[in-house]
Amino acid sequence: MIVDASDLIVGRFATVVAKKALLGEKIDIVNCDKAVLTGTKANVLAKYQRKRSMGTPAKGPFFPKMPDRFVRRVIRGMLPYKLNKGSDAYKRIMCYIGVPEEFEGKTFETVKEANISKLPNLKYIKVGEICKLLGAKHE
Repeated sequence: MIVDASDLIVGRFATVVAKKALLGEKIDIVNCDKAVLTGTKANVLAKYQRKRSMGTPAKGPFFPKMPDRFVRRVIRGMLPYKLNKGSDAYKRIMCYIGVPEEFEGKTFETVKEANISKLPNLKYIKVGEICKLLGAKHE
């Protein structure tokens, strides 16, 4: 299954992806940098900067800066990743920035209930923007 994350709310599509991975399906997620998080830009950014400043650089917790790893970390939070079934499911999920050459011309699925058009207001920020403000060095 190949999911296009463009204009999808991260948490809502991550739950669907996590459930399907637990059932044994291999899932590839493209356009991770175009997924969105709801909330005002200031609040969302403050939340992730606080998370990144916790702990120590040597011991963690470690939070990724790149959009593909950022989305994969969100999905990991919805899996029992310390158990065998959860770690196996986590290995079946792959995230990509943009669309890689191997998926060109293939049909992508989307999660209708996670689309941003269902949001009653316009308060959201793209994952790519968050990662750039956190210090990612892509494009």
